[in-house]
Amino acid sequence: MDIARHLALVDELCFRPFPAEHGPSDGGTAAPGYFTAVLESSRGPGGRDPGERAATIEQYEKGRDALYERLAPRWGETDPYNLHTVLLRTEREEIPEPWAGLSAGARVAYVWEAAGTGRWVAVAVADRDETDEVRLLAVVTQEPPP
Repeated sequence: MDIARHLALVDELCFRPFPAEHGPSDGGTAAPGYFTAVLESSRGPGGRDPGERAATIEQYEKGRDALYERLAPRWGETDPYNLHTVLLRTEREEIPEPWAGLSAGARVAYVWEAAGTGRWVAVAVADRDETDEVRLLAVVTQEPPP
């Protein structure tokens, strides 16, 4: 896991213009108003057995926490943002992207307003769907968290 490379990508996405249409971007996706970058991926369901998947999740959570340790001095300490609550809200109200999609895949995220950029940054581990790969994600958006 290359934390320096991940931080450089987050920094770049904080200033890169958002695209006019949905499409691929840096191993992730881009859309009007946001980028979702896949920083690490299990390239499969995270392992053939539950133990392998749990180890992958633990590894990616350590990566997420390492990113937090590097970003918190810049933008402030923050408590984990409960994405389960956001997911429940999607059943009753319209939650904007990328937050609706992030809550469908991840349980918690660290979220900051990136000072001087007008953008929000979230780092999370997408592990909610046991049939899907495990991913360490960075989201950069102009949409504040719901």
